[in-house]
Amino acid sequence: MKKIQQEETPAERRNRSRDLVAKMVAERTEMFAIFCRLAGVDPYASEVKAPTNKATQKLLQEFCQILVDYIAAGHFALYERIANGTERRNDVMALAEKYYPRIAETAESALTFNDKYDCGDHCEALTDLHQDLDKLGKELAERIELEDKLIQAIG
Repeated sequence: MKKIQQEETPAERRNRSRDLVAKMVAERTEMFAIFCRLAGVDPYASEVKAPTNKATQKLLQEFCQILVDYIAAGHFALYERIANGTERRNDVMALAEKYYPRIAETAESALTFNDKYDCGDHCEALTDLHQDLDKLGKELAERIELEDKLIQAIG
């Protein structure tokens, strides 16, 4: 027997959107907590003590994983319906069109960071880590601000 697919009701779509946004915000919070821990690491410790370097590398890998998860969750929570044209609220669409180009740029910055530092326990050059974290932190702060404006509009 063929299963008949039913279109989601507006209430079901809103609930699904809220669940996706809640997941994204939870991952964002976890990502930010790990970011703060990484930012407190001494950038020159890897040259002095191997255990600190190993701990930094482990934390860095954890951060890269949650960073990519957060970026992906944002796509599914906020941007997928907009990109595929199923968002029906004009105010949300207008905000998305205004903010999405900048949000996409921040995603590229995050992926560039991930490409550089997602190297398991064999990252060799951590001397630029704090500088790269500083740049990424500014990008993420702007992304979060724009995401929050979209979340508020989605309600």
